Amino acid sequence: MGFEGIGASVKRKEDGRFLAGRGNYVDDMRQTGQLHAVIKRSDRPHAKILSIDTAAAAAAPGVVAVYTGADMAAEGIGGLPCGWQIHNKDGSPMAEPPHPVLAVGKVRHVGDSVAVVIAETRQQAKDAAELLVIDYEDLPAIASVRDAVAPGAARVHDEVADNQCYDWHIGDKAIVDAAFARAKHVVKLDLLNNRLIPNAMEPRAAIGDCDVAGNYTLYTTSQNPHVIRLLMGAFVLHIPEHQLRVVAPDVGGGFGSKIYHYAEEAIVTWAAGKLRRPVRWTAERSESFITDAHGRDHDSTAEMALDEAGNFLALRVRSLCNMGAYLSTFGPAVPTYLYATLLAGVYKTPAIYAEVRAVFTNTVPVDAYRGAGRPEATYLLERLVDTIAHDTGLDRVELRRRNFIPADAFPYQTPVALQYDSGDYVATLESALKAADWAGFPARRRAAAARGKLRGIGMSTYVEACGIAPSHVVGSLGARAGLYEVAEIRVHPTGSVSVFTGTHSHGQGHETTFAQLIAAQLGVPMSQVDVVHGDTAKIPFGMGTYGSRSLPVGGSAIVKAVDKIIAKGKKIAAHLMEASVDDIEFKDGKFTVIGTDRSKALAEISLAAYVPHNYPIDELEPGLDETAFYDPKNFTFPGGCHICEIEIDADTGVPHVVNFVAVDDVGRVINPMIVEGQVQGGVAQGIGQALIENAVYDSAGQLVTGSFMDYNMPRADNVPNIHVGTETTLCTHNPLGVKGCGEVGAIGSPPAVINAVVDALSDYGVRHIDMPASPQKIWSIIQAGRPALAAE
Repeated sequence: MGFEGIGASVKRKEDGRFLAGRGNYVDDMRQTGQLHAVIKRSDRPHAKILSIDTAAAAAAPGVVAVYTGADMAAEGIGGLPCGWQIHNKDGSPMAEPPHPVLAVGKVRHVGDSVAVVIAETRQQAKDAAELLVIDYEDLPAIASVRDAVAPGAARVHDEVADNQCYDWHIGDKAIVDAAFARAKHVVKLDLLNNRLIPNAMEPRAAIGDCDVAGNYTLYTTSQNPHVIRLLMGAFVLHIPEHQLRVVAPDVGGGFGSKIYHYAEEAIVTWAAGKLRRPVRWTAERSESFITDAHGRDHDSTAEMALDEAGNFLALRVRSLCNMGAYLSTFGPAVPTYLYATLLAGVYKTPAIYAEVRAVFTNTVPVDAYRGAGRPEATYLLERLVDTIAHDTGLDRVELRRRNFIPADAFPYQTPVALQYDSGDYVATLESALKAADWAGFPARRRAAAARGKLRGIGMSTYVEACGIAPSHVVGSLGARAGLYEVAEIRVHPTGSVSVFTGTHSHGQGHETTFAQLIAAQLGVPMSQVDVVHGDTAKIPFGMGTYGSRSLPVGGSAIVKAVDKIIAKGKKIAAHLMEASVDDIEFKDGKFTVIGTDRSKALAEISLAAYVPHNYPIDELEPGLDETAFYDPKNFTFPGGCHICEIEIDADTGVPHVVNFVAVDDVGRVINPMIVEGQVQGGVAQGIGQALIENAVYDSAGQLVTGSFMDYNMPRADNVPNIHVGTETTLCTHNPLGVKGCGEVGAIGSPPAVINAVVDALSDYGVRHIDMPASPQKIWSIIQAGRPALAAE
């Protein structure tokens, strides 16, 4: 057995079963007597429901039940709750219209749930759903944020004037305005952050069950089963928590889209209770496109005020953000506290003011997608910085260096609420410049030109916030849940260890990384460590996985629980070896009396803990099982520098990423191989957003990109070999010194790619191009020879 502790590139424990096809996903499960649900969805973006005739569907072969929103409303079923309340500039609460599980009275987006057909087989349910007769009265649809705020725009919700969810701000407007008044230069940029569809490899699925005693079980593709149990049990179905178990087994990717409580979870659970048979539903990919929460969709204007030397004086930002037709679980928080609070970036800009207006549209609800607000902030800021360099003639690298927060300035208080605890932005910049051979780029550009190619290079220097916290602060900002994490560590009599964690693994490698923490702290081989997650009947109440929180928050809870194990073990060891507790030390899996050769292995102590013959049980309880909660003192703040080099075929406009370097500071690295994989995956998604992906609605509110025929995804030939490097400054306020790595790739990469595209097109006078920088856009710019076509 080689070294398995902190810093070892241990192969992932969980991959053995996945590679052998032994994963246990929701759709793999088969329940005795199971029924199949098919949901009838709206094919129009906005309409009144005049009537629903279910008679033919209910009489179809194999059909057991047909339910509508009226049926659920008659039983007092609640709407889907929102987990974060934002307040307007004047202090009033945001507009929070109801979100019925099945539509009542109106449908508000293509894909809205109208009725559910439950049958013995899936095909019978699908056939019967086609027999539903729904009489609609079409209403005007709002397809974009600009449409939503246009004078005289139709209302998505009758009770919400101007379609406005909230009008929020942060920063000191007067100070910012004064800085702009005295500025030597002002640079302004209008830009879009394109809407994305998550497209996790595994579609969402849910199975509801209810036994004869009225105890419910929901099997679901979720990133946070306890949160689903809380929201669905307390607010939707009104089931006491002790009668509701939620299980999220193996989950095939989430990227944020499986955080939220979706209608289908409530539908199958409620129906199972009525029918007393298991009810299952699995999304078809076409359903995923019109029901999974979408991401991004910002329309922004950014302005920077500078002095004569190029120092940033103030930043002013206005963003119009899409909530979709309803508020998803954490949707309101994304464009506010997860976006605008990051607008300082890595720069010492002394004054910032941001206004965020969120609106409803007749589109799929929008919520967190890998990065959740931080990619939007980074893209805006890093595109603006490159535009400043373009407009002023300053070198883009020197401009960044000049305005970086110095390494000796931490802890650093930004003008937008956050206080960064650590970082060294020069170190990640210099490492990335060297790895990318920035100095050698001019020669590569000349060589590309000789081959008829346009070559460009771009960078992004960023900071992000992970492990959203602490609970009392986010509670004051509108969060309707705590944001701590929990871990239970159970050392069994023979010395093997079970870790029960409130986080959830759906591709991150927790079963490996958490086992490495145990190996490092307790000296137990990873083969003797079992990591348990995803089942509310087995694990303590935890908050799940999102926002790169699993290691900074969940891992810290594990460390605290292990500390308790060691403390109790010392007491038992002291009795066994007739020594003072203060004279016992624990190291490398052994309890030793300091200064002697007397020691006991962890397995000896754990056996004694469960066979309490040799210590007083009036002082020490039997067993070796400890639980700890960890509520962070602050966010963690990973940062870094990404550099993209791109070549464009001048005849076709096709861009090709030829080199990508990502140097990130994620704090202490537990498993370098897992970090590298996380960064590479995030960069692939960032390249996808920058060049390929785009969710498009037409003016009538129909999703044009409703399948993989029209919604492009990055493929292997779109992604180069990615150089992943790290520079380390430790987080100062968690016991591991970790910062989180799951989202950095998706945050730093999009602006680096677009900056490279703009650089490649510099001879054409291009100042900006909106994502995605598609071949059609680029070709049009080249053919026209002018920048006017750069932005849609």
